[in-house]
Amino acid sequence: MEPYRLSASQALDLVQKNELTVETYAKSLLSRIEDREPTVQAWAYLNPEAVLEQARKLDQVPADKRGPLHGIPIGVKDVIYTKDMPTEHNSPLYKDSLVPVDAASIAILRAAGALIFGKTQTTEFASTTIGPKTINPHSLPPSKPIRTPGGSSSGSGAAVADFHVPFALGTQTGGSIIRPGSFNGIYGFKPTWGAVSREGQKVYSLTLDTLGWYARSMADLRLLAGVLGIRDDEGVRKMDGLKGMKIGFVKGPVWHLAGPGTIAAMDKARALLEAHGATVTDVDLPQQFANMPDWHAKIMASDGRTTFLPEYRIDKSRLQTFLANQVENVNGWTHKQELEAFDGVAGLRPVIDAIANQYDALLTPSVVDEAPLGNESTGSAAFNGMWTALHTPVVNVPGFQGENGMPVGVSLVAARYKDEQLLEVAEVVGKLFEEEGGWNSAL
Repeated sequence: MEPYRLSASQALDLVQKNELTVETYAKSLLSRIEDREPTVQAWAYLNPEAVLEQARKLDQVPADKRGPLHGIPIGVKDVIYTKDMPTEHNSPLYKDSLVPVDAASIAILRAAGALIFGKTQTTEFASTTIGPKTINPHSLPPSKPIRTPGGSSSGSGAAVADFHVPFALGTQTGGSIIRPGSFNGIYGFKPTWGAVSREGQKVYSLTLDTLGWYARSMADLRLLAGVLGIRDDEGVRKMDGLKGMKIGFVKGPVWHLAGPGTIAAMDKARALLEAHGATVTDVDLPQQFANMPDWHAKIMASDGRTTFLPEYRIDKSRLQTFLANQVENVNGWTHKQELEAFDGVAGLRPVIDAIANQYDALLTPSVVDEAPLGNESTGSAAFNGMWTALHTPVVNVPGFQGENGMPVGVSLVAARYKDEQLLEVAEVVGKLFEEEGGWNSAL
């Protein structure tokens, strides 16, 4: 196996045994990128010489001083500050902007020995559905039509799916981790809101923004979760298999938007779970959850109005219209209406916790359907916004495919601060879906 195809856990094991050097691993990844990046275009900034310099320094670290991620490369969404690389937010206002400080997440990862590889493409300020130039690696021209990798964490999702790096960081305000996870056929994890520091990254919504990450295996998701401080109060109850597992089947308030790929994926996920001994129960959410799409939109608009006022004042003409409209409040929403949204969602958080705690996890759609054609738009986050606003942990689990042969994932959700337990459940469920769901992730 070429080193670039290793999972993070596999590579870490080889590095720790001195059977693989960090430099050799990095060179293999850079070779993959050199071959694929001209088409995929996942990277906003990548300096191969700097990557290899880091790798050589890591190889010189004595074995007894190596961290839990020693030598493992990580892509970083270009709204997260890295002291040795520019952070441009895909905005002309921040072209070549270098903030000489690491975000909290990057500081933690560097201290753990990670190799900070480069900056991945994002939509402008991780806040719009207007896609960057990144292309879904499962649908590359000239043999296939261009499709979006999703967004706003477009480059992070594509880079992991295309074997450029085993890990990449993303952020989510609506569906910016889960949607690219589904579209690219990889695992994506949005932890409980506030479980990982957001210090040092561009904020869209203080109420919603959550740092998350991608990997090609659940073992890797869990590895990074441990390093970034994800901890449940009660520890993890080991799942010995699917028999006896209790899953809540949640269509949610926007189920009418589900396309054939998502409907088929949800039905197949249910059938597989039940065939292997899990109990799957339909969960009808209380009527007030029907307000969630509207409330999520109002919270984003309210927070966005203050977030993007500086850029608006500096040069409105260089700000995407969607963001300028938020500053100008073109919807005409009053503070009273926005407060109803903030308070309404806050009131539903303990309600969804109580519902989720009756099950090992809730099963719900990740996306409307498989990745849409073109990369001008990153697609709809209709099925994600509710869970982001409710602050619950969510895992996109790949395993299914749509009518056009593109990946379709489903989401597993748990109550707030049940992240470790959710990852345990997702590992068992993910193994089943990978083996029997019908999606082949090979590239």
